[in-house]
Amino acid sequence: MLEAIEIEPRGAAECAVIWLHGLGADGADFEPLVAQWRLGEELPVRFVLPHAPVRPVTLNGGMRMRAWYDIYDLSFDSTEDARGIEQARQQLLQLVERECDRGIDSRRILLAGFSQGGAVALHTAVRLEQPLAGVLALSTYLPLPERLANEKRGTTDEFAIRMDHGDEDEVVPLRAAELSCEHLRSAGFPVEFNHYPMGHSLCPEQADSLRAWILTLFR
Repeated sequence: MLEAIEIEPRGAAECAVIWLHGLGADGADFEPLVAQWRLGEELPVRFVLPHAPVRPVTLNGGMRMRAWYDIYDLSFDSTEDARGIEQARQQLLQLVERECDRGIDSRRILLAGFSQGGAVALHTAVRLEQPLAGVLALSTYLPLPERLANEKRGTTDEFAIRMDHGDEDEVVPLRAAELSCEHLRSAGFPVEFNHYPMGHSLCPEQADSLRAWILTLFR
């Protein structure tokens, strides 16, 4: 089981957000945003912010850092680390199972992630047969899109998918996210796609919108 930061609501948790960080960061990356939102005062929501394993990353010259899987380059059209992506999916499934064991209905679990973490969240959600509340994919893309048709879950409209991206993203190009959205929609998944005037990051307008979206999702 991955180590994780957990932020509990004021009372007993009845829903959960499992939020995966980006390459080279850790679970603390989005802890300030969660604290700023103070959603636990309005919702019985637990935030789970796991730390990715430390591994060498080819893109960064083999340097060891927290990463959900290896990245060879930023072309988004070459060979991907399918084995590493599957390992990350299994680790995320363990976290989902733990929330269910703690009494949270899977329909009250939101998978979320930024950049590489968002890729894992998307990849996992569209293959998970258990119903979810939704998936929130920020500044990211869908890995292994060619496998989606054969591996997708049976029902495609039982959870919400929101993708947000920056118009000036210098890491994951906007077009890569748009193509991922097209793949998902072609496979039958309803996707809300939003773009903002920013780079590979979050902006205040977006943060306010995300807070309102999560409130609506769980109410």
